[in-house]
Amino acid sequence: MTATLHCFGESGNAYKAALTLELASYDWQPVWVDFFHGASRSPEFRALNEMGEAPVFAEDGLTLTQSCVIQLHVAEKTGKFLDGDRSEILRWMFWDAQKGSGQQGGLRFMMNFLPEEKRPEGAIRWLSGRVQAALDVLEAHLQGRDWMVGGAPTLADFACCGYLYYPEPFGFDRAARPATAAWLDRIAALPGWKHPYDLMPGNPSDRA
Repeated sequence: MTATLHCFGESGNAYKAALTLELASYDWQPVWVDFFHGASRSPEFRALNEMGEAPVFAEDGLTLTQSCVIQLHVAEKTGKFLDGDRSEILRWMFWDAQKGSGQQGGLRFMMNFLPEEKRPEGAIRWLSGRVQAALDVLEAHLQGRDWMVGGAPTLADFACCGYLYYPEPFGFDRAARPATAAWLDRIAALPGWKHPYDLMPGNPSDRA
């Protein structure tokens, strides 16, 4: 049975799961969540995920939420993207959930998807500082290495890149972070890689 991933193109957290599925050649298809019109807060969606968040993975009666959980399920089922120190892979996945995607997603949302008159400038300034500090950590870690952990791509790579391919500005500058930029290019060169707006339904242009 083909697995489904409830997701939307603008979500970097959904992208982490979708990219892992795609690169693992998993049998899956996306189901669009109309996030910007409140679909994730509907009773129907809450029945899938009480947290009211995308992505949601479903297959053969199994329902999983949270990107890292979905990534781990895919890796364990396919035997892919877990080569290396498992504790180190998990360490970077959990770091991303708190310091990487966990901060980048909120900042990008406030800077790009809220109406300009509703953007909280104080919160944006504060969170921008935290995002830059985390990007500094990522850049330093990637200097002198090809992948986040070990000598091959792992779930840690697909977690930590979640928001870094998007065109909407939130303070990430490839030119200023050459090790990160080169790493993103290596991921994008993997067979089957797709940009988030090509991999999942939903694009800001749909609402323009």
